Amino acid sequence: MLSRLISSTRGIPERSDVPQHIAIVMDGNGRWARKRLMPRVAGHKRGLETVRQVVRLCVEQGVRHLTLFAFSSENWRRPEDEVSFLMQLFMQALREEVKKLHKNRIRLRVIGDLSRFDGELAETIRAAESLTRDNDALTLTIAANYGGRWDIVNAVNAMLAAHPGRRDGFGEEDLAPHLCLADLPEPDLYIRTGGEQRVSNFLLWQLAYTEFYFTDCLWPDFDSDAFARAIDSYRKRERRFGRTSEQLVAAPLKQD
Repeated sequence: MLSRLISSTRGIPERSDVPQHIAIVMDGNGRWARKRLMPRVAGHKRGLETVRQVVRLCVEQGVRHLTLFAFSSENWRRPEDEVSFLMQLFMQALREEVKKLHKNRIRLRVIGDLSRFDGELAETIRAAESLTRDNDALTLTIAANYGGRWDIVNAVNAMLAAHPGRRDGFGEEDLAPHLCLADLPEPDLYIRTGGEQRVSNFLLWQLAYTEFYFTDCLWPDFDSDAFARAIDSYRKRERRFGRTSEQLVAAPLKQD
């Protein structure tokens, strides 16, 4: 376990034929709905079905961690009625899915600034995390009201508070423990659906050496075949971490 938590900029993490941590930006729900002359919220509801399927696929494939970008700190700029629907959908999904997740030994966690959520939603999140905290089949992390810059600034403030009066400078090892995903290995694979090719303020620190996979497939259409194509693309990558291709020949690939 410790080797999996090696920073990709300070050491060489284990390579694996199956990504141990996948991070996904689930883009294209609204466009999926518009193509069908449906309201945008219908796309979000259909996207929840895709979440269920991808969680199942990750468990079947042996992926240990799945992090989904559900709602960014910039998504508050969307129309008020859409934001309200997303909050209701989030609450509904938590209430309906947590027992299924627990039954299948899936740990649920939510990262982001939860202070903007109402008390009932925040309490539902805490209860779901508490119920599933000891599960080990998969860690499902939902990023909600999350931003990569917020994560780093929050970590800096926590680091400074932990070392009051320190004057000898700080290193990566001082900051990293205060980041939201400090207890997880860095993502091996970043997937973004919907055709856009940008990070959008997601896991800015953690994606330093992550392999990126972009697809035009809209999130509600991201089925098992689309997931398989993403995994196949990952398997063809050379994960050099600053080394040469020749050096990889001598580095054994971990088989899962």
